[in-house]
Amino acid sequence: MALASHGRYDYSPIIGRPVYTWPGGRSLAVYIGLNLEHFAFGRGLGAELAPGGPQPDVLNFAWRDYGNRVGAWRLLSLFDSLSLAASVLINSSIYEYAPQLVAAFRRRGDEFLGHGRTNSERQGGLDEAAEAVLIKAATDVVAANEGASPRGWLGPWISETSRTPDLLQEAGYEYVLDWCMDDQPIWLRTRGGRILSVPYPQELNDVPMIVARQLDGPGFADLVVDHFDEMLEQSSTGPLVMGIALHTYIVGQPHRLRHLRRALSHIAARRESIWITTAGAIAAHVRGLPEGIVPGSRGFPDDARPGPHSQGAAPDARGTADSH
Repeated sequence: MALASHGRYDYSPIIGRPVYTWPGGRSLAVYIGLNLEHFAFGRGLGAELAPGGPQPDVLNFAWRDYGNRVGAWRLLSLFDSLSLAASVLINSSIYEYAPQLVAAFRRRGDEFLGHGRTNSERQGGLDEAAEAVLIKAATDVVAANEGASPRGWLGPWISETSRTPDLLQEAGYEYVLDWCMDDQPIWLRTRGGRILSVPYPQELNDVPMIVARQLDGPGFADLVVDHFDEMLEQSSTGPLVMGIALHTYIVGQPHRLRHLRRALSHIAARRESIWITTAGAIAAHVRGLPEGIVPGSRGFPDDARPGPHSQGAAPDARGTADSH
């Protein structure tokens, strides 16, 4: 029986793939995806601390807004103390609502990625024209404030339509974080070429683990440490990406922040043997690898030409650039 398929990528087991390394000859890349989100008052979607009542739902709105007023600043201080970069997944409405917060991450030189207009809405379910408007509106705000369009995208609520990768590629995006099916970047097919999928976690993510599964602060920190230690061992056989997805109103709470500090300190202590980086730097490194190295890098409209590795297995590609 033929099942419906997205058609974006083919099956490729993690074992037996061509081996390459990250800059500096490292095999494990680690990045922090920090969600800066803004929510409409009295309408739309939003995570809940407690079951919401009639709108306006002051309790849950204020809990989420704590992240922008307090939690994000505590996390920024933590990242500074450990010299950790961040990939900032930003709702474009944050620029008007909390410009001081955006400026603080800009001063650090952090990467900004498109994350829709607000997490009060999903793009899934929109028709093509409306979705294109959403993507363009969010992109234009980031570009106007940062001087360049964002290269990466994470949909609000990890929400897509059947056309989202096509629209992102056509809007100039180089990579997307919505798909969590692998521990390595892979190429996705689009109607106009290809777009890179960079791994973004749904297990190592405070919303599903803490809000949905009721994991406490120490438990989430232990999860981060265990995940890191295991991936560091597994990376001896090939390159891996470990993302850590954080939300300011969740891990920015003091009782969770204390344990997150322990987990991130554990990772930072191994910085000489791993690549602590951003999602954008990972994508840029992969885009520079020879054709045929990364799964899905053949058979697209923009790379149909025969490459130097078009016959047989692709050789190892060992990165040598310095890490930053």
